[in-house]
Amino acid sequence: MARYFVGDLQGCVKQLDTLLATVNFDRRFDELWCVGDIVARGPDSLACLERLHELGSAAKCVLGNHDLNLLAVLTGVRKANPKDKLDAILALPAEEQRQWIDFLVQQPLLQHADDVVMTHAGLFPQWSLAEAKGYADEVSESLQRAWRFQKLGPWLNKMYGNEPACWSPKLSGPERIRFIINAFTRMRFLDHQQCLNLTVKTAPNDDTKAQGLLPWFAHWQPQQFSLVFGHWAALQGQTQRDDVIGLDTGCVWGEHMTLLRWPDGQRWYAENN
Repeated sequence: MARYFVGDLQGCVKQLDTLLATVNFDRRFDELWCVGDIVARGPDSLACLERLHELGSAAKCVLGNHDLNLLAVLTGVRKANPKDKLDAILALPAEEQRQWIDFLVQQPLLQHADDVVMTHAGLFPQWSLAEAKGYADEVSESLQRAWRFQKLGPWLNKMYGNEPACWSPKLSGPERIRFIINAFTRMRFLDHQQCLNLTVKTAPNDDTKAQGLLPWFAHWQPQQFSLVFGHWAALQGQTQRDDVIGLDTGCVWGEHMTLLRWPDGQRWYAENN
């Protein structure tokens, strides 16, 4: 069996298909781990959802911020941004839309196997792996409960916001859920107190250092596992660490999609041209 990790798809199904064909991916023996942001901005978000769904248990996904946004659009909490190119999904009959909602709400915020962990944006440095798993499960259970009891719209509406920026285990209610989601799906920089800065989206540079901001993984201590994440296209995968592996290489922005085989680290690339 081979385990492959792929960077943010964001509707770029052509590149995904190219990569899977290149490595002769076989769902009977192989696994595809997707770092989230399946949808939005690329040409065919619906096809990306379909590909992952077709793989069944061979696909291991986590939710990204764009995936959560699609849920908000489908439940009427938010209007679709035309730049997200979600028209094919929004044109589906209501029953098919509900099936995709059901598919997405089943996806966790964290996947873990053997010596590797995958999340969309990273792992908040103040959390142990056991704590992070617990918080991810807490959000998933809350999300799925809201869907079961037809309260998904109000739940998603409370998800939005940049506050609280600082973590405390004493947080409760929507504020607690919001911080956990932001840490797993939107995190890039932390300030000197390890509070989230969710407005700066550039790569680390002299200006961000001057603002007292460091990438989250600069605060993250080496563990007995490696961490794979996406989300941060401007980073182009450059973490300067072997144990923190960034796979968002900006395919949807005209760069390329990256597929990584675990544990040997071999990579394949599909250009967006």
